[in-house]
Amino acid sequence: MTRLLQDYASHQAQHRPDATALVMGKRRLTYAELETESNRLARRLEERGCMRGDRVCLFLPKSPEAIVGMLATLKAGGVYVPLDLASPAPRVAKIVEAAEPRLILTMHEAVRLLDDLAASGALTQAVQIGSLVDEPVLGERFATTFCRADSSPLSPEPLRRAGHPDDVAHLLFTSGSTGTPKGVMITHSNVVHFVEWATAYFGTRETDHISGHPPLHFDLSTFDIYGSALAGAELHLFPAVASLLPEKLAALIRVSELTQWHAVPSIFTYMAKFDVVAQDDFPSLERVLWCGEVLPTPVLMYWMERLPHCRFTNLYGPTEATIASSYWTMPEPPRKETDAIPIGTPCVGEELLILDVDMQPTPIDEVGELYIAGAGLSSGYWRDEEKTRAAFVPDPRAPGSGTCIYRTGDLARLGDDGLVYFLGRADSQIKHRGYRIELGEIETALNAVAQVRECAVVGIETEGFEGTAICAAYALGVGVTVDPPALSESLRNVLPPYMLPSRWLELDGLPKNVNGKIDRSRLRELFGENGS
Repeated sequence: MTRLLQDYASHQAQHRPDATALVMGKRRLTYAELETESNRLARRLEERGCMRGDRVCLFLPKSPEAIVGMLATLKAGGVYVPLDLASPAPRVAKIVEAAEPRLILTMHEAVRLLDDLAASGALTQAVQIGSLVDEPVLGERFATTFCRADSSPLSPEPLRRAGHPDDVAHLLFTSGSTGTPKGVMITHSNVVHFVEWATAYFGTRETDHISGHPPLHFDLSTFDIYGSALAGAELHLFPAVASLLPEKLAALIRVSELTQWHAVPSIFTYMAKFDVVAQDDFPSLERVLWCGEVLPTPVLMYWMERLPHCRFTNLYGPTEATIASSYWTMPEPPRKETDAIPIGTPCVGEELLILDVDMQPTPIDEVGELYIAGAGLSSGYWRDEEKTRAAFVPDPRAPGSGTCIYRTGDLARLGDDGLVYFLGRADSQIKHRGYRIELGEIETALNAVAQVRECAVVGIETEGFEGTAICAAYALGVGVTVDPPALSESLRNVLPPYMLPSRWLELDGLPKNVNGKIDRSRLRELFGENGS
C-alpha cells in the first residue's frame, strides 16, 4: 500500500469521523471536518493550477487553518513551504524566490509581511494568493484571489491524484552560513518512516493529547502533526506567545491534559528557572520529549524529580535527517549535575557513524565527527547541488555505490556503554592558549551553577597568545545577583584554569533564533559590540 502523509488523517476521518483532531484554545476540529475542509481546499488549489510538485507557500500562523493548508497542498500533489511570519521580510523574500511557489495561502496576520514582499518585488503576478478565512485578505500592495468561503460549494470528496512516497512533501528552510536559507527537501517516506517508528515506540494511541508546541516551520512539529493523525489522537496547538510566559505554558499543559509534550530544551530551562512546575504536576502527562539542543543536566534533574510519573526521552537529529535519528529514554534521573546525557542509539532504520578525518570509525571514547545514514536522510537542498554535495557525502563503506551519508558538523563519541554522546559542534571546538577545548563542557559546568537561568559559551578569535577567547553569556534567575568573578570562582571548582571564560556578558535573556534555539551568531555580535 502506498503511504502518503495525508492518508493518516483521511483514514481517521473514515473510521472515527467524530473524534477530535485539532484543538486550539476554544476551537476544535474533528477528523471529519479536517478531511472535508482540506479536500475542498485541495480542489480549489487544483482549479488554480496546482500540479504535482508545485510549491505552495504557507503564510499562516499556527492554527487549524495551517494544518488544513498543509493537508490540502499534499492532496493536490503539491509541496508545502511553511514560513515564519516573525522573520524579517528580506529573509522571507529569499525563501519565496527560491521556492518559486505556484500559490500562497495566507490569513490576516501576514498582511504586513506580504505587503513588504510585494514592495520588494518578491511576489510576481504569476503567484496566486488565497485566503484561508471566509473573507478576502487585502493589503496595500496585494489582494487574495480566493477565500475559504469560495470553496464551500466544492465537493468534499478527496481528489484522486497519484503520488509516490519519494515525492517531496515539504521544504523546510534552515539558516545558511552564507546568509541564504537552505531548503531541505523532505519526502513523504522520510516522515512516514520516523512517525511510524516513533508512534510504535512511544505507544501513541487515540486517547492521547499531543502537544503542538514547536513552530510549524520547525521540523519537530512534523512528528506532532502526523504522529497525532496516525494514532487518531488530539493535537493541541499552542500559540507562540505561550513560550514567552512560563506560567501560562504550565497552565496550558494542565488544562489541555497533555499526555505527550515535545519541546526544545530552552523551554524546559525557562520553566525550570521560574520554578512553575509543582511536585507531581501535570498528572495526565506520560511522556516528555526534547530535541534540537542539549538539555542541561540540572534542568533535566529538576523535571524528573517533579514528574516521577513521566517517561523522559532525548531525541537527536538535524532537519536533514528528518526529525530525529537517535533516542535515549532515561532509565532514572541523573545522579550528578555534571552527568552527560547520551543521545543514545539509532532509531530503527537509521545509523550513527562517528568518523575521524580519514573517514574511518573512531575507537570507543574517542571524539570524532558524527555522520548519519538511513531512511530519514533528505535527498539534499532545494536546487543547490553544491551545498548538497558538501553535506551529503559518499558513504565510505560502499565506494562507488552512490549512497550518501550526512555530515552533521557535530562532534560525538561512542561510550563503552554502547551509547553515543553528543559533544558539541565541530566549530565549537576551539584552541585556547594551546589547549583544544570543547565549549560544551564549559556550558555544562556553568549550567550547574544554581543562580544561572540559561547560558551559552562562544569563541571569539583574537590575535594574541590567547588564540580564541572564551566568552560566556548568561541570564540569572529572578531576583538573583551574582557577578562574573563569583561565577568564575564556581567554575574553578570543576574546570581547569585554561577553560575559564575571559569575557562575560549578562543579559535579561539569551537571544533565540526562529526555532527557539540559542542564537550563537548573535551572541558573537553582542560580544563584539560590547567589547566585553
